[in-house]
Order: sequence, then structure tokens, then C-alpha cells
Amino acid sequence: MDIKEIQNLIKFVAKSGASEVKLEMDDIKITIKTGSDDKGESTTYVQQIPMGQAHIAQAPAPAPAPTLTPVPVVDENSKYITIKSPIIGTFYRKPSPDKPMFVEVGTAIKEGDVLCVIEAMKLFNEIESEVSGKIVKILVDDSSPVEFDQPLFLVDPS
Repeated sequence: MDIKEIQNLIKFVAKSGASEVKLEMDDIKITIKTGSDDKGESTTYVQQIPMGQAHIAQAPAPAPAPTLTPVPVVDENSKYITIKSPIIGTFYRKPSPDKPMFVEVGTAIKEGDVLCVIEAMKLFNEIESEVSGKIVKILVDDSSPVEFDQPLFLVDPS
């Protein structure tokens, strides 16, 4: 099979609307895949795998598709400190149902302030802040199970 025959085969497959065609002969294997993108254009990929030792003329490689360079996303939370759960258990924002919440969004905290309690094996463990700042976001709902190292609060240290 020469280059002209391969090019004619590609054109035929593109016009036929088939999404994939595989052709295997004694000394050559060709796979043509056509896929359409969002703009309605079709892309054809040709793969030749020599099966024997015979010299085979290869089709010109299709032009590479333009690659999208990722734009770095600036995380708006990157300037905040994340307070994480030191244990597995149930997260509570109040010391008891009839008491007020330990902290709310906007609460100024200092090192050593109790932020919440986590119940583990019938023991209520007070979780104290290791930083000073202001609570920006509470990441866990009251009475929710939490995992070890799960983010609980975002704190603005400034």
C-alpha cells in the first residue's frame, strides 16, 4: 500500500462519516479514527504499525492539534490558614445544644481559643486554635462526621 492509497483511504473514511476504521493486511496495520470537536470539524488520526520486515511508506503525520496552555488559577483561599481536624469524630460548633456557638464567621480568635469540639468514642475533645486571626469560613456543618486532617476552618492571620 503506497502513500496515495493511504491518503485516498483517509478521504473516503472522512466522507463516509465512520468514526473508526481498522485495516489489517499481511505487512501493515492501519487504524483511522475520526472524531468531531465542538466546531464541527473532524480530526483524522492514522497509525501505521509494520507487522513484518518489509519497508513501508508512511503517511505524513497529521498536524498536531493546538494544545491549550493552562492558565494558573489563583486560589483565593491561599492567603488563609487552614485549621484541620486532629482526630476522627463528630464535629460540634457548640459545647452543648443550649449554649451559643464557639465561633462564627468574622470572629476574632487568638491562640488557645476553643473553636469547636469533636466527639470521639464518647469523649468530647476541645479543639483549640494554634493561630491568631479572624474566622473567614467554617468548612464543616454542625454535627457532621469529620476525618483526620480534614479542613475545619479558614483563618485570616492578618
